[in-house]
Amino acid sequence: MKKIAWITDTAAQLDEAFIQRHHVYVLPLSVVFDDGSYRESIDLTQGEFYDKLRAAKVSPKTSQPAIGEMTALYEKLQSEGYELAVALHLSSGLSGTFNSAQSAADMTDFPVYPIDSKIGSFPMGKMIEIGNELFASGKEPEEVVETINQLTAKTHLSFIPSSLNQLHKSGRVSGTQAFLSNILNIKVVITFVDGVTVMKEKVRSNKRAKESVNSALRADMESGMVPEVAVIHCNNEAGAQVWKEELMKEFSGLKVEAVQLSVCVGVHAGEGTTGLSWVSY
Repeated sequence: MKKIAWITDTAAQLDEAFIQRHHVYVLPLSVVFDDGSYRESIDLTQGEFYDKLRAAKVSPKTSQPAIGEMTALYEKLQSEGYELAVALHLSSGLSGTFNSAQSAADMTDFPVYPIDSKIGSFPMGKMIEIGNELFASGKEPEEVVETINQLTAKTHLSFIPSSLNQLHKSGRVSGTQAFLSNILNIKVVITFVDGVTVMKEKVRSNKRAKESVNSALRADMESGMVPEVAVIHCNNEAGAQVWKEELMKEFSGLKVEAVQLSVCVGVHAGEGTTGLSWVSY
């Protein structure tokens, strides 16, 4: 079997055991506050980010890894004896990371296969797992990339911001919308459609918003196989655990885990956000 490296970014939020097991190299996304730029998972922990976000008078910005950082990584992998790399990145509808990976791949003679995940978070790790299994079975890089590209249409990620305050601060909704949402207890469901986030529903109460997301999960479970679901959240472990327990009670054989979202999502969605993500087969 060829010596193959996987490259991704911190939008995937992979744990260290997964990184080591699958030979993954993670490029950090960055958050830019008034006092400087911080690389996710390197310069800033999740807790430190939300402390700074609460105190910030101006909403921070996000930035992608530089092309030079990517080419340096590709050259490093080549020097370490890797024969090729597959670079799976955050949706190009949200970040320029995938486009930068394509440009960087053209600037080096090391074989790199960039893939637009068209999503973020939990499904990115599942794509890497499946890709590794395909390589282990003897598939060629082009076949693996094609399969993962097809898999992007079978991923799902929906989330429910705890309020629209941070979406307002980051310029995603108006002040009037945020005000009315808080007064009327309106919750929005935001989901990925073809690589971009769209507002799917507005409902009264968090319970109804969760039921909307649960309904999408049930529909996918009826039409295919969904062996695992992630309850995703922005610094809301307690809320994620409640949702996890509800799912495990309804679906006895389903594997459910709680997963932190990238702080780059937290910049827009805000602290307290929860949601669900899965891949159907």
